[in-house]
Amino acid sequence: MPRYREITDDNEDYSDYVQVRPPKVQLGPKKTPSEILGEIVEATGLEDGFNPTFQPAKYEKVWLLSSLGVFYEQHLINDVLAQVKGGKEATVYRCMAYPETGLELVAAKVYRPRQFRNLRNDKMYREGREMLTGEGRAIKRTDHRIMRAIGKKTTFGEQVQHTSWLLYEYTTLEKLHAAGAAVPQPFAVSDNVIVMEYRGDYHRAAPTLQESVLPQNQAQAFFEEVLRNIELMLQHGLVHGDLSAYNILYWDNRLTLIDFPQVTDIRSNPNARFILERDLKRVCEYFDRYDVKSDWFKLAKDFWEKYAEPELEVENLLADLSE
Repeated sequence: MPRYREITDDNEDYSDYVQVRPPKVQLGPKKTPSEILGEIVEATGLEDGFNPTFQPAKYEKVWLLSSLGVFYEQHLINDVLAQVKGGKEATVYRCMAYPETGLELVAAKVYRPRQFRNLRNDKMYREGREMLTGEGRAIKRTDHRIMRAIGKKTTFGEQVQHTSWLLYEYTTLEKLHAAGAAVPQPFAVSDNVIVMEYRGDYHRAAPTLQESVLPQNQAQAFFEEVLRNIELMLQHGLVHGDLSAYNILYWDNRLTLIDFPQVTDIRSNPNARFILERDLKRVCEYFDRYDVKSDWFKLAKDFWEKYAEPELEVENLLADLSE
């Protein structure tokens, strides 16, 4: 398993939540960016040769090297070739994999430091879902130390939320890829990076549907492929949460669904039906430009009745039996 940070607040011991303490870097006013980078490089062992081809801005370089260094040390990433996607939450890089992995290229999704992230109403997606530890296990609500840290919004509490948000994406990718969904295969994870399967080539990352022009005679088949994935997610009790033409890649005549940190549980989130309807509405509106006719409201109703309502009935029955 990857490494996770040990952060403590209010003299509490959270060592059972995290595993490895990273190097501490004191950001004082007298230190230049190059001095700070030198401390990180020295502390994490990057002096052994991790000097990426991609040259980011100097402040980004500090964050990039410290984030990806562990994967270089573990012989997963050999080089960072280019930035392929930037966003409010994370930046995705095209990376060269070590030959021993059997891969040529991988994608590294590097989440921004939590203080610089801009989540859009993430409370709606968090509602009803458990917080995850760095190992992907649910945190018990009876763990009052962690719950108190989250409630008080301490540094550790914010780190727990940040890690949980990222781990939901990683564990969802694991589950859906194993089930045959059209999603990237995840390879590794740390407290702020997911390394996953790459779509594209050395020169260009796969464009999104929004950036693509589909063959008119295949549009119906692609629409049905998206619906297959939506149904597959529902079979696992999940809704993507932000599905649109911006979060579906098109490459080599294949579609790939991406970006899952806001994945929603249909059994515990009271907003799940609304979120499903919104996902389907966006997908149907996109394919309508190719004259693929559909009724997003009817699709949502049929899917909800087929997959969600039986799950909710079981949940309610179990709740009744436990009383």
